[in-house]
Amino acid sequence: MDLVRHLAYFVAVAEELHFGNAAARLGMAQPPLSQRVKRLEEELGVRLFDRSSRQVALTEAGRLLLPEAREIVLRVERLRDLVGGAADGAGTTVRAAVPSDLGGAVLAALIAGFRARCPGVRLSLAEMGTAAQAAALLDGGLDVGVLRHPVTASGLGFGPVLVQHPGVLLPEGDELASWSAVHLADLAGRALVLFPRESEPGLHDETLATCRRHGFAPVEVSPAANAGFALGLVLSGTAVALGPPAGVPGTVWRPLAGAPIAWRCSTAWRGEPGPHVGDFTAVAVRVLREDAGMADDAAAPARRVAPRPATGFLA
Repeated sequence: MDLVRHLAYFVAVAEELHFGNAAARLGMAQPPLSQRVKRLEEELGVRLFDRSSRQVALTEAGRLLLPEAREIVLRVERLRDLVGGAADGAGTTVRAAVPSDLGGAVLAALIAGFRARCPGVRLSLAEMGTAAQAAALLDGGLDVGVLRHPVTASGLGFGPVLVQHPGVLLPEGDELASWSAVHLADLAGRALVLFPRESEPGLHDETLATCRRHGFAPVEVSPAANAGFALGLVLSGTAVALGPPAGVPGTVWRPLAGAPIAWRCSTAWRGEPGPHVGDFTAVAVRVLREDAGMADDAAAPARRVAPRPATGFLA
């Protein structure tokens, strides 16, 4: 069995939580994908998914495997890039990672901006949570990442910190949907769908602490790594979600009164920034401001890194 390939299949299904969507993403039919995931389960001796006619959910074993599987697949891809580059004389590659919730338009703007700034440099981009990014940066698996604060890992350097104040996503028939703004305390008694703690441990804990401090102690917190799963819970009235403005049919987004929650992010790297890390940072900061609606964080301490020649690094 090609373990790495089977892990890649598992990651696709785990991120989509839908075998049909995962098969389309991988460019294959659904039955072979189901068979290969089953083969992986047999090889590992555990059940990775709870399957029903209505939904697919990760088991506890699946949740534990997901970050490790992502890292293994990423490392193998990096090795192939490295060996392939040496064989064909390819130029510099910048290995970068971003959060999974940036959105397609923001991601496309980031890639296009970097290509325009560094036309001779290949950008190898992966989707990763903060915990996995920090580990990959520290052990050399990544050159630069866009991660969420707070970050407890030591040995990392950071670019400018940007902040985003999320609002609440409600089903359009909700009684709060007619309000112009919602206080966190108005959400009392409801369940919350939020990104998994294992991907963003610091921000997850900080967000829930802020909710409780302002009178919203969710009756249940449902982890959702996939935007479609989170949207399904909101549309069904099962839970509310926090996030940036979203124009999704069947839902209504409302700002939180007083903007009590602050989600912060920045680029990060290990030690001194390597070649083109400054270029990536400059593009990322511009795109996050212009396309993701983020703003400079006045509360963040000023950070300045001396520019490296030919990188255009912006402190």
